[in-house]
Amino acid sequence: MSNVFSFSGTVGSDAVVRYLPSGQAVLNVSVANNVGFSDKQQTLWIRVVVWGKRAESNLKTFLVKGQQVFVSGELTMSEYKANDGTMKTSLELNANILDLVGKRNDSAGYAGQSSGYDAPAPASNYAPQPQTYQPPPAPAYQQPPAQNYAPPPAPNYAPQQAPRPATTPSFDAPYDDDIPF
Repeated sequence: MSNVFSFSGTVGSDAVVRYLPSGQAVLNVSVANNVGFSDKQQTLWIRVVVWGKRAESNLKTFLVKGQQVFVSGELTMSEYKANDGTMKTSLELNANILDLVGKRNDSAGYAGQSSGYDAPAPASNYAPQPQTYQPPPAPAYQQPPAQNYAPPPAPNYAPQQAPRPATTPSFDAPYDDDIPF
């Protein structure tokens, strides 16, 4: 693949899984990517498409609005005529890699589920509470009941013997001193 586009962005709306008449699953999600800087910054919306088994997986439950993602794949651009008569450009990325990066912006949980985390109220709503130290109660130790325990017998492994060569080389033979290094 020669046309590879990689970027990180924020999911703009919850992912949707549809099935083609052939039975193949297609996951669609819109991802926003900010390009430029300061007053020249603009948001680029890219439709990301995931096909097949990955689209059928539980990936849909994690691709919810506000989730940070890293996406890489083949980018295609198409032009169309909008209802007001102007020409618009649409970017679509056929994703090979789609990774979750970081946390969501809110604590509502994935796919409408509660995350189990309750954020504390602002500090202005807290009234100071006097703190007093109370030592924890002393633990009541009990002797564990006696058990008849015998360790398992040690395995009887016979030591392995290395195979012996049929003939022993002779080191008494003359050797050549002229080794080029």
